[in-house]
Order: sequence, then C-alpha cells, then structure tokens
Amino acid sequence: MRHNKKKGMKLGTDASHTKAMKRSLVRALFENDRIKTIDVRAKAIRADVDHVITWAKKGDIASRRLAIATVGDKDIVREVFEKAAQGMWADRNGGYTRIMKLGPRKGDGAEIVIMELVTEPVQPKVKKAAPAAKVTKVEEAPVEEPKAEEEPVVEETAAEEAPAEEAAEEEKAE
Repeated sequence: MRHNKKKGMKLGTDASHTKAMKRSLVRALFENDRIKTIDVRAKAIRADVDHVITWAKKGDIASRRLAIATVGDKDIVREVFEKAAQGMWADRNGGYTRIMKLGPRKGDGAEIVIMELVTEPVQPKVKKAAPAAKVTKVEEAPVEEPKAEEEPVVEETAAEEAPAEEAAEEEKAE
C-alpha cells in the first residue's frame, strides 16, 4: 500500500515542510528572477516553475487558479501571466530555468547553485549537412592560365553572338 507516499523528493523533511519550502523557493524565484540555493532543492522546484510558466502561456482562468495554488501569491502570479502574455517565453517549449553550479558550501559541502529564469530567445539549431561521400584524390591535370590577350577576344565574340541570336529569333517569328 502507498499510504502518504507522494512522488518527488522529500528533501530531508516531512511532507508539509517540503511543500512549504518548495512554495517559498518558487515564489522567491519569480520575485527575483534568480536565487541561490542547494542543487537538490533547485532540481526539486524546477518542475513546479515550468508548470507555472506553461500555465501562464496558456492564460485561461483555470490555469491561473492552478498557478495561484502552486505559488501561493496572486500578485506574483499576475506578474508571471503578464510576462507570458507579452511573449517572454513564446518561442520556448520548456526549459524555462537555468541552473549554474557554484561549488560546495563551506560548512557541510552541499553543492550550491544559482537558479535563474531564462529570458533569452531560443536560437534555432543549425542542421548539419549530410556527410559527403568519401572522395578519393585523383591527380590534378596541369591548368593553363589564359593569357591577358585572350580575355578581350572571348568577350568580343560573346558580344557578337548576341545580335546574331536576336536576328535568328526574328526570322523564326516571321
């Protein structure tokens, strides 16, 4: 039986304290756009933050009520919904947070991270070209460079051929 066993990280506390701590961290992240916390807590709230932003992009009243229940502050939810309505995350399909590691904490060695909201637009991935067929090298034939005198001659002949072609087209039209 699974009495009182919820999915997710417990974070070393009972269920009510974990819920309050996660709600407080989510609220702080939306207020400040960046928080400094330990790695495990940042990974635990990442899903909640992504859900709130996804609801904000949807923008209906049911989504707003779900976000208020998760964050616990109507003013912060209103700000997040306004940012989403302005198109802050319009081109992004997830991955609204970034976690950057700072190193171990001095007292107990817990990994400290900075968690922030991603505001940059998405850069589209450049598709790699299909790998070219393997080419074997062949001996190169010596190339003769055209002399300077030959180039004008080629241009003159091209100029002479153009009126001849026009005359031929006129004769066919008659």
